[in-house]
Amino acid sequence: MQSVRSQHMIEDSIKKSRFIGALMPCHNEFDLANGLRQLQLAHPNASHIAFAYRIKSNNGFTSRFNDAGEPSGTAGKPIFQHLEGKELINVLLAVIRYFGGIKLGAGGLTRAYGNTAKRVIETAELFPYIEFVEQRLTLDYKQLQTFEHQLKKLDGEITAQNFAEQIHLTIQLPKDNLKVLSEEFSGLYSP
Repeated sequence: MQSVRSQHMIEDSIKKSRFIGALMPCHNEFDLANGLRQLQLAHPNASHIAFAYRIKSNNGFTSRFNDAGEPSGTAGKPIFQHLEGKELINVLLAVIRYFGGIKLGAGGLTRAYGNTAKRVIETAELFPYIEFVEQRLTLDYKQLQTFEHQLKKLDGEITAQNFAEQIHLTIQLPKDNLKVLSEEFSGLYSP
């Protein structure tokens, strides 16, 4: 699976209609709503903003597509097929259309939306998808510096901390690195 770290856009003109492809990271429902709102604010006069997304969360995969008023199956579905085909995850892919006066027909719309989606994916910088996990743990004060150093080496970060008799931390790191960290600091994890 692959993902993106920043928004990428391309533009195309097909029979006087303007098609703008936008691919952006989207890790949860909040990011999704925010991304769609940004596109609507940036393109208030657009005829259609069709989109598709795939998000992986603790509850599994969520994926949907929307034709945005175009004939059923001519916009959102071809966009979604490119997301699936390239195994993209945690992304929102939208195609904004400004109608140019010439009707494209169902086949023309499907090709236009699909090709715009394909082009924005091909020109974006894709990265391997890395699944992160969150873990709570407890350690002694004397272990903190060594722990922080090891966590940084494993591309992890502390997301919450509570200092009491011992230090209670919540960390986030790539799932594959959790085993390495637990071997290095055995017995630290809270039940």
